[in-house]
Amino acid sequence: MAGGNFDADVVVIGAGPGGYVAAIHAAQLGGKVMCVEKEFLGGTCLNLGCIPSKVWIASVERLNLVKHAGDLGVKVSGTPEADFDAMKARVEKIVKTQRGGVGMLFKKNGVEHVDGFASFVDINTIEVEKDGKKRKIAAKNFIIAGGSSVIHLPIEGLGKSAEENVWTSDDAVFAPFAPKSILVVGGGAVGVEFAYVFNGLGAKTTVVEMMPNLIPMFDEDLGVELGKQFKKQGIDVVLGATVERAVKTKNGWKCTVKGAAGTQEIEAQVVLLGVGRKSNTDGMNLEKIGVKLHERGIGVVNGKMQTNVPNIYAIGDVIGKIQLAHVASMEGIIASENCMGKDKLMDYKAVPNCVYTIPEIASVGLSEGEAKAQGYDVTIGTFNFRPNGKAMAAAEQDGFVKIVAEKKYGEVLGMSIVGPHATDLIHEGVAAVKLEATLDYMTDTIHAHPTFAEVILEAFETAAHGKSIHTL
Repeated sequence: MAGGNFDADVVVIGAGPGGYVAAIHAAQLGGKVMCVEKEFLGGTCLNLGCIPSKVWIASVERLNLVKHAGDLGVKVSGTPEADFDAMKARVEKIVKTQRGGVGMLFKKNGVEHVDGFASFVDINTIEVEKDGKKRKIAAKNFIIAGGSSVIHLPIEGLGKSAEENVWTSDDAVFAPFAPKSILVVGGGAVGVEFAYVFNGLGAKTTVVEMMPNLIPMFDEDLGVELGKQFKKQGIDVVLGATVERAVKTKNGWKCTVKGAAGTQEIEAQVVLLGVGRKSNTDGMNLEKIGVKLHERGIGVVNGKMQTNVPNIYAIGDVIGKIQLAHVASMEGIIASENCMGKDKLMDYKAVPNCVYTIPEIASVGLSEGEAKAQGYDVTIGTFNFRPNGKAMAAAEQDGFVKIVAEKKYGEVLGMSIVGPHATDLIHEGVAAVKLEATLDYMTDTIHAHPTFAEVILEAFETAAHGKSIHTL
């Protein structure tokens, strides 16, 4: 298509999970598409976030399974050990393979990959610079998908490089060594996942979170349960506290942690900053062409993912709304459809949120507190994994499912899970929330036996009737 004075129908800036999906979808809709990326295809998620961190988690989980194989009657000779270098090599191999996969998808769908940094000349033109060379590209529409990057917290005394043993999540996924001890600042998704990994690799691990519970973006009950499981695993958790300052020592850092319980000194070889990201908008000349920004990134004015400049769209972390890869992908699909002349709106009602610790955490819709704050008269149903046959067989019995529903009509408002395969199981809740399903529909839905999913059915029954068949 394109034509006229335009080089493309759609130019996507950024090739992360929002950008590359947007580019491919626009091409599949018949558009001439270019995708500009200043670093690696796949963005932060594939190269420095979702994918490499999950590879580490899988290795540590497998190590722990072998260590406890005797509980299932499996004899293992010798003491299972972590091969840090082999684990790291596997991370690098998978990232490289996935990155190559994005490139192949671009070729298959006719998307031109343009290497370099993009800045706007006017609302229909960008200039892409790479190694001093510049190229101007004109397009009918642009989708900005520049993502976000980590920032260092302003903690007195901390250095800013991996050589000083102060790591961000970017550093941690390709850690130069397995630390003997680590202090993780932040008990959100990033912090708790790395705490699980490094604790599993043998580090004395401490998590400091300023809120009263771990994973504060989730239902309070999930954070409490994860805290209990972390304690069993030997991870120290300090809640309602902040790291005020740090002093370099011979073996790492001595950190002053202040909280409701007072002030304490915690020493660790490595400090991992597990919080803080900023939208990547610097140097793009967005304000010059009239695109409005806010404190968290680019302003989006409607559900079509348009900015205040109608032919410029923005998606993913760069808009500072919900910083999740799968949300960026859906926003990219919505934006690309609208760029290609369709009329489609983004729906944020049923967004799954996942944490990949062991046990896993997942939620969708409203938490109990959120539902009550919005004025709903709610009914709650919970059921534990402990009595479930599949959980017992697999020796994965920790955790529970929690359902939040509107009391009068039984509409499912939210689901939370802490337990085995929570990030896979949550999608039953996603469908229920998206379709505005009621408890009677869900309790009448047959669940296979024996499966972990039966716990979800039991939770639905408890929300509907106050108890399930298997309530003790």
